[in-house]
Formats: sequence, structure tokens, C-alpha cells
Amino acid sequence: MVDVPTNSLIFRLIEELAPKEKAYSWDNVGLQIGSANQKATKVMITLDVVESVVDEAIEKDVNLIIAHHPLFFNPLKRINVDTPEGKIISKLIRHDITVYAAHTNLDVVASGVNDMLAKRLKLQNNKTLISLGKERMYKFAVYVPTSHIEAIKNVIGDVGGGEQGDYSHCSFEIKGIGSFKPIKGADPYIGKVGEITKVDEAKIEVLVTESKLNEVKKAVLKAHPYEEPAYDIIELANEGAEYGLGRIGDLSERIILDDYVKLMKQQLGLNHVRVAGNLEKEIKKVAIIGGSGEKYIHQAKRAGADVYITGDLGFHQAQTAIQIGLAVIDAGHYIEEIMKEEIKDYLQKKLASNNVEIIVSDTNTDPFQYI
Repeated sequence: MVDVPTNSLIFRLIEELAPKEKAYSWDNVGLQIGSANQKATKVMITLDVVESVVDEAIEKDVNLIIAHHPLFFNPLKRINVDTPEGKIISKLIRHDITVYAAHTNLDVVASGVNDMLAKRLKLQNNKTLISLGKERMYKFAVYVPTSHIEAIKNVIGDVGGGEQGDYSHCSFEIKGIGSFKPIKGADPYIGKVGEITKVDEAKIEVLVTESKLNEVKKAVLKAHPYEEPAYDIIELANEGAEYGLGRIGDLSERIILDDYVKLMKQQLGLNHVRVAGNLEKEIKKVAIIGGSGEKYIHQAKRAGADVYITGDLGFHQAQTAIQIGLAVIDAGHYIEEIMKEEIKDYLQKKLASNNVEIIVSDTNTDPFQYI
């Protein structure tokens, strides 16, 4: 019988992609309402949690909503079920629906929202537009009996330990002799209480990012045959992958802005965009920030962008962009909905052996209509 995963497993998979500690300090990510221990029988991915989305979840028997924009940004002082927010909370509780959000953490990580957009817009040689840092790296080493070498290496690799570039399950091992004496109260896997035992063992070493370190440790301790496994965790000077806001990359060839706008609308399924700049200008280097990115105009220009794509551009910011020679495209905040299909695909791959249905919300949560 195929197991139905708990919400906590879904949360862990999202956090493997977008660790919560990468979120901005003002943000509110993670569990919004509901239970981590509930069985996730049907999951729906959405950009926003508005009442129409909750109604869709109820109609489709969804019991877990994964959203990009948090349901709550500020602490609640009261729940008035006559208010729009109160109605949403009431419906979620009455229908036993859990809500989880991955917001700015999903924006800044590799393979997050901005990489999704850069890929859809056919950008090459992509770099982070606004760097927030690089992941800390650790060496995780564990000593195991030779009978369990492959099992422990597989466990480590399956939770993301030993990833280097385009390779997974990377490790180094060296064999030797381990010795120990179980004392009174021990329940040894090998040997007898009060006697020194020598065992053929191997030391397995892997590189692990900070965001995956706890998962690797937990997985090893669970799978290890010994009652008290020996392991080392060493912080390294090696730098992990860079993370940050936005992306900047190159088009395969120069193109006039007007033609690129048409291509962008087609790739993102947009009917309308706002453009500031010379439509006959040739462009090659494109910067993008999903969501609201008007305050990063100067960073895009300094990075060498010919055009900058984002949402929620103000009148004066567009004027400033023109004055500094940067074309800008306001594609709307709603372009972040690209995350719905991408997160669905990601979870389906990770949960291929589990009995859970994952769907994308059909509800359009863009508040604007274009007439």
C-alpha cells in the first residue's frame, strides 16, 4: 500500500528548495494555519490565498494549499469572521485546510521564482542581480560498519547531502578499524556489554550546505545501525551557491525592444504590459525581478542591463529609468504565478512514490482588469 504523506513532508520538500532562513526578516513564511501532522491527500498550488481560492480548494477537496504570498503578514489581534480575512480563516478551519507559504525565500534561491522567469524568458549566463550572500558549507563525516556503507551513502544523497554542481550522491570513504566498549545500560548492535569490540568500519565524508545539514544528520541517525553513531560536522571556508534577488542574463542575440516585448508577452501569457523607453532600442542584457522591484532600477542599470522587467513600477521610477538610459517593462506583479506549475512539477517528482494528488489553482488572483 502506498503511504499518504503528512503535511510536514511537503513542508520539508519546499524548504529543501527554499529554506525558510533565506526569507527577508519582515516576511512571514512557513505554516500559516492548520497542522503539520495532517495527511496531505490533495495539494493545491496558488499565488495568493484569497476567498475565491479557498472556495476552489473546498470544491476540489483540497486539504493543503501551498501559496507564494503569505496569508498573514502581520500578527492577528482578533478574528472577526465578518471581515474578508476572517471569512477566509473561518472557512479554512471549518474545512480542515492547511496553508503554507514560501515567499521571499522562494524568490532569492537558485531555481526559485526569478530563475523560473529567467528560464521562461530565454536568458543565458544568468547571474544574481542583488546578492544577499552565499550558503555556508559543511563537511559531514560519519563512521559506519562496512556492511552499511552503501545504505548510509544513499540515505545521505537522497536528502541532498553530497551535491556538487550537476552531481549528486558525491562522497569519499576510507576504511579502518573502529573499537568501542558498551557499558552497563547499552544495547549494542555489535559486541557485548563490558567487552572491547573491534569492527571493520568506513568513514564516509560528504559536503553539505547549511540548509540541508539538519536533514542529513536526521536521516543518518535514523538509518544508522549503531545505538550511538559517531559523526563529525565541520564548517568549511568553501563558499556555497550564491543567493539573492533578481536575475540578469543575456539574450542569444540582439533584438529591438518592441520585438522582445512581444516575445515576453507570449512567453508569460500576458495581454498587456507597460513599457518606458525607446521601442526601437536594441537590447541584449535583461534584468528581471518578479513581484515589486521598482526600487532596484539603479542596480539593474549598474549591472549593465539594457532593459529591466519587474512589477508595480511607479510613474517617477519610470521617469528615472528613462533618464539613466534604462528601458523598463512593468509586466505586473502577477507574473509570479509562474511558480504554480513549477512547484507542482517539483513536488510531483519528489513525491512520485506517494499517494497524493497535486493540482494548480485555476483561480485568477490578479486584482486588475485590463479594459
